[in-house]
Amino acid sequence: MIRGAGTALNVASVVVGSGLGMLLGHRFPQRTRDVVTDGLGLLTLMAAALSAAAVLDRPFGAAVGRGGPVLVVLGALLVGGIIGSLLRLEERLAALGPRLHRRFAREDVGDAHPSRQRFADGFMTASLVFCVGPLTVLGSIEDGLGHGIQQLALKSTLDGFAAVAFAASFGVGVMAAAVTVAVVQGGLTAVGLLLGDVLPDPAVSALTATGGLLLVGVALRLLRVRDVPVADLLPALVVAPLLTQLVVVLR
Repeated sequence: MIRGAGTALNVASVVVGSGLGMLLGHRFPQRTRDVVTDGLGLLTLMAAALSAAAVLDRPFGAAVGRGGPVLVVLGALLVGGIIGSLLRLEERLAALGPRLHRRFAREDVGDAHPSRQRFADGFMTASLVFCVGPLTVLGSIEDGLGHGIQQLALKSTLDGFAAVAFAASFGVGVMAAAVTVAVVQGGLTAVGLLLGDVLPDPAVSALTATGGLLLVGVALRLLRVRDVPVADLLPALVVAPLLTQLVVVLR
């Protein structure tokens, strides 16, 4: 299997799913689109709970001590949130959508126009949902290591169905998120190719649990409960395994 094939499959699933969603979306009333988005929010919340449960993994607890997993995840979120907010990741990602729309959209409208805002919302929401989950990191690294694309194949299936629902609500902005998937997963695949298998099990558990909490933030946004700045928290995915290794060394 060619390395990078998993990311290519994932990009294709997002593009095809978004196309189907745009074809079907106008056939549904807004109330139906809202219900679909709420369903995705609940599904994301379930996936988040399953991922966050990695704090209970025995190798993780054995490596950092009893009670350590929760503290590691907490530290990763705090440090990662500080880094992300200083880098203004949420603001930069939110601004990327309108810039793409200005470049590719046919109509010439202002930044506050509803169609442009809808594009930006769809792009940002889909980018976060498609790229925040632990399958993004773990599957891409596995692909880079040459261990197969099973995880990314599963992710591609999930993302394809999600893209149909998202595009029905948000439109072409969801299709633009395929660019984010290609860049993020392609970069992580390259990391796996260059660095090899360097993440021990406790670090993987820390990354998975932290990613699960970030997915809770995504779910809250989809359910319109609170606009959690999930993008500002993305550095926590890097901090979590590093902090785990630091605790292991200091013990």
